[in-house]
Amino acid sequence: MQGNYWSVWVWAVISIWVGSGGVLAAEEPKPIVLWPDGAPGALGQEQADIPTLAPYLAPADRATGAAIIICPGGGYHHVSPAHGEPVARWLNSIGVAGFVLKYRHLKYKHPAPFQDIQRAIRLVRARAAEWRLDPKRIGVMGFSAGGHLASMAAVHFDPGKPDAPDPIERLSSRPDLLILSVAVITMRPPYAHAGSVKNLLGENPSPELIAFCSTDEHVRPDTPPTFIVSSWSDEGVPVENSLRFALALRQAKVPCEIHIYERGPHNFLLAKGEVRRVLDSWWERLADWLRLQGFAAHTPAGPPPTWDYSQPKK
Repeated sequence: MQGNYWSVWVWAVISIWVGSGGVLAAEEPKPIVLWPDGAPGALGQEQADIPTLAPYLAPADRATGAAIIICPGGGYHHVSPAHGEPVARWLNSIGVAGFVLKYRHLKYKHPAPFQDIQRAIRLVRARAAEWRLDPKRIGVMGFSAGGHLASMAAVHFDPGKPDAPDPIERLSSRPDLLILSVAVITMRPPYAHAGSVKNLLGENPSPELIAFCSTDEHVRPDTPPTFIVSSWSDEGVPVENSLRFALALRQAKVPCEIHIYERGPHNFLLAKGEVRRVLDSWWERLADWLRLQGFAAHTPAGPPPTWDYSQPKK
């Protein structure tokens, strides 16, 4: 009889594992501190002062060896959990490892968030063998202000410092592809998102800083292939942000796929009814694009990510 109980228990665990895309439902990754000895320019030792990276590795039976670092949105005011674990789990469903970045924000200004995303890219490359990843297939993905951060990584990168004492800093910070969802791009009016500009650059940023952080002005031929999604009716971050970046990619002859939906709020997850159903289709388009880029497995993608907004912000 005891053996039967054991069999039932094993069956239940396997059912949870399969139903969650190969990851135990209760399993939570342990966040990795980007700088164990303290982040550059840290203002304290609280959680808000310690940028981290949470790894969600794809199940072994479908893992492709590709990884994407996710930059959640939040206007550089907070880091939205809605763009974290649910997105990483969805990437796992198509064999891609997802790494959720908790970057510094609000009391931190530029360059702190930029330092965090560059460090995250280098760290994943440094530990690629440990996680069975391809160091040449590491992308970045960002939502809203997180999209701005991802685009910063895609236009302002470096090959690393060969003589750096820290071996992680010797590696390239260039992402191999870029995914932008309703992204903040320009820091210039009238299309800038005022809250993101203030939170990232402060009250009176210099013209040079505004120019440096307006990422559409720095696209170049070695900017990675890019996928863009936005809404024509976005009242939070005007669609011109996405269009300007896409046009810059076009002029630099960088491959790009862009989807602009006619209707939809800035936060697609807040859409209802038929509008929400249409907006959710972008995840399938993204899965197709990731397959064309050699990142995703030819397995059915999981359902579009969702989030319960009654949960508190972090």
